[in-house]
Amino acid sequence: MLTLADIERMTREDGEGWGYAHVRRVLKLAAAIGADLDYDHEAFDWAVHLHDWGAFPRYRQPGVDHALRSRQIAECDILPQTALSARQAALILDAIEKHDYRDERPVETAEALVLREADFLDFLGVIGMAREFAWGPNNLQTCYERILARRNAVRARFTLPVAQQIAVQRLETMQWALERLLEESFGDL
Repeated sequence: MLTLADIERMTREDGEGWGYAHVRRVLKLAAAIGADLDYDHEAFDWAVHLHDWGAFPRYRQPGVDHALRSRQIAECDILPQTALSARQAALILDAIEKHDYRDERPVETAEALVLREADFLDFLGVIGMAREFAWGPNNLQTCYERILARRNAVRARFTLPVAQQIAVQRLETMQWALERLLEESFGDL
């Protein structure tokens, strides 16, 4: 039987250095934004660890959306090897499938909502900018445009009150940092 400790280890090993750090940040953000919600914390922890596996080189498939691929991996390869209940597996799969910022479908469970909004928050602020620059390419203009696109795609999508508060803070920090970036590059990224 696979345990969450196994999944944590696999996330560290297969996540290219970013996967596990992202999981840790999302878990911390989720603790803050979902503190007042009633949800299955065990299922949620599994969903957080598995939500981006479809983007890991070991599992990535060209032309397949990473959220869908992550769901496929969880559904076919991981969850059948656990002691999780069918209800928990359904919660995990739904949360994984709907976590991506490009997915406009409404979420119907607290687990999916908290994962989605915590994941969105990790695209904002200095950490969000750092993630974009780390992904490259070695072209500041391209990274800058991607930062703006993700920021604009998530900024108005927060529904949880604490997530909204954190988003406002991160958006302000991000705006300040982006202004400094343009200033220091003399407008020539």
